[in-house]
Amino acid sequence: MTTNPSRIALVTGGSRGLGRSAVLRLAERGVDAILTYRSNEAEAHAVVREVQALGRKAVALQLDAGDSKSFAAFADRVKAALAATWQRQDVDYLVNNAGMGVDHATVAETTEAQFDLLMNVHLKGTFFLTQKLLPLIRDGGRILNTSSGLARFTLPGYAAYAMMKGGVEVLTRYLAKELGGRGIAVNTLAPGAIATDFGGGRVRDNAQLNAFVASQTALGRAGVPDDIGNAVAALLTEPNGWINAQRIEVSGGMFI
Repeated sequence: MTTNPSRIALVTGGSRGLGRSAVLRLAERGVDAILTYRSNEAEAHAVVREVQALGRKAVALQLDAGDSKSFAAFADRVKAALAATWQRQDVDYLVNNAGMGVDHATVAETTEAQFDLLMNVHLKGTFFLTQKLLPLIRDGGRILNTSSGLARFTLPGYAAYAMMKGGVEVLTRYLAKELGGRGIAVNTLAPGAIATDFGGGRVRDNAQLNAFVASQTALGRAGVPDDIGNAVAALLTEPNGWINAQRIEVSGGMFI
C-alpha cells in the first residue's frame, strides 16, 4: 500500500514577515516547505525548526530575488533539495512572496536606482524566477503571486512600488492562461497595510500611521502577518482549484 506524498510549497522570502507566517500556517495544514532567505541564514533556520516542531519538513535555501542571473542555479538547488529530502522532482505550490520596500518617495523624488531595485525584485524577479521553476511545479499545482493593496488604491509616495505590483497582477492572468493546459491555477494575493518590519516597520512602529490605517479599514485595525499567512494557506490547501486568474485582496476592507 502506498501513501500519498507530502504536499510541498516553495515560498520565497519565507524566513520573515508574511512569508514566515505563510510557511507556518501551511505547515499546520500538513504542507512541507522550501523557504528562501536573502541574507539572514539563522533566521531562516529558526523557521525550519518551527516547521519541524509542527511535524513537517522544511529546507531553507538562499536566494536574491533581484538577481535573475542566479535563478537557474537556484532551480538546480531546489531539484537537489527535493530529491534529498522528499525523493521527489516537483513542488505542489509556488508562492512568490519575496520583496522589499523603499523609503517613501514621490514620483518627483524617486531615483532611477530605487526604481530599478523595485523592478528587479518585484517584477523581473517574479517573472524570471517563475519561468525557471515552471518545470518543477507539478501539473495541477498552484502559483500565488504577491501584489499589494496599493495597486488598487493610491497613496502618494508609492508609485514605483505600486507599478511593479500592477505588473505582477497582469503577469498572473497571463500565467493562468498559458498554464491552464497543465491544470495549474494562478492567482494574486494583495495584502493591505500589515504591521511587520516591511518598509522599515512603519505600519507596525509608527503609532500615527497605524491609527490612520485602522481608521481607513472597515474592520478597524491594521493587518498582522497571520491575516496573510492564513489566507495563503486557505487558498492553497482548500479545494479552491477553480479560483483562477483572480486578484484576492486581503486588507480588512481598506479604502472601500
